[in-house]
Amino acid sequence: MQNHYEKLINMYNSGPINKLYNPVLRIEKGASEITQTVDSKFFHAAGALHGSVYFKLLDDAAYFAANSVVKDVFVVTANFTIQLLRPVKKGVLTAKAKVISNGQNIIYAQADLFNERGKLVASGTGNFMRSTTPLSKEIGYC
Repeated sequence: MQNHYEKLINMYNSGPINKLYNPVLRIEKGASEITQTVDSKFFHAAGALHGSVYFKLLDDAAYFAANSVVKDVFVVTANFTIQLLRPVKKGVLTAKAKVISNGQNIIYAQADLFNERGKLVASGTGNFMRSTTPLSKEIGYC
C-alpha cells in the first residue's frame, strides 16, 4: 500500500495548482494530512486568508483520504460542505482527514483544518465517487 500512497502524493504534486500553493501531503490508509504555510498573496481585502484556501485544503485532504482506499481509479468530489470558524492571518495550517464510510459507490470523508497552535479554524465533509479514469502515469500517478 505504501507504493500506492507515494504515487498518489506524486499525482498531487504534479498538479499545476500545487506549484502555486506549495502544500505538503502525507497519506495512510483511510487518512491524509496536508500542511501549508499561510501566504498573504491568498488574502482577501480585509487582510485574512480567503475562504477558497480553506476549501482547497479541506477538500484535498478528504479527497486523498478517500483515494487512499481506492487503488485502481481516480476519485472525484461529488459534493463538499465547509464551515469557516475563524480567520487566519499567519502561520502554518494543517488539514487532517479520514474516511468515515467506504460504500460501494460513495466514500464519505471528514476533514478538519487547524492553525499552528492547534485551534480548529474550519471543518468539512464530502462525498467522493469512483470515476472511470484509471490511476496512471498520464495523470501523474507514478
